[in-house]
Amino acid sequence: MSKIVKLFKNNKKDKPPKAEIIAEPQVPETPTTKCGKPLVLDNTRWEKRLQKELMSLIKEPPPGVSVDTASVARNLSQWKINITGFEGTLYEGENFQLLFKFNHKYPFDSPEVTFIGNNIPVHPHVYSNGHICLSILTEDWSPALSVQSVCLSIASMLSSCREKKRPPDNTLYVNTCNKNPKKTKWWYHDDSV
Repeated sequence: MSKIVKLFKNNKKDKPPKAEIIAEPQVPETPTTKCGKPLVLDNTRWEKRLQKELMSLIKEPPPGVSVDTASVARNLSQWKINITGFEGTLYEGENFQLLFKFNHKYPFDSPEVTFIGNNIPVHPHVYSNGHICLSILTEDWSPALSVQSVCLSIASMLSSCREKKRPPDNTLYVNTCNKNPKKTKWWYHDDSV
């Protein structure tokens, strides 16, 4: 790190000028894609992508999925998505709500996705605070994924569940976790539920 020396004049003629060492301002690192290319962050691009996905989700929603259009109308970067449990599953007919939060790096950065409301599913990969342990929400995220594919993955995760129970570390996790589930270092070890 280079330093800059700044001199100050003294009013008294018999004293030498004072010097102060100032660290050079740090230039923020340019974000890059996974392959190392510079990431072009353009607000209009991520907003256009969100609008395109929103229109697709409203026009042709997957079974049991609907968008709370009032929430999206207030804030394009936060969507509430309603999911109804599929017929023939442990969650048949139950209604859940997901909150998707997007930042300006979307789709290069995954959305923050949590269950919200009074009916958080009791599931081995869903904590009682709504956080979801699902690899595509963190390390397995790809810009090729979409809100629709995330909703389908979550619906599939719920449908394949064989027993309604919380994760074994639910109490400890909920009491110590960060508010943002993306800051959790998840350990993915069980694909059977």
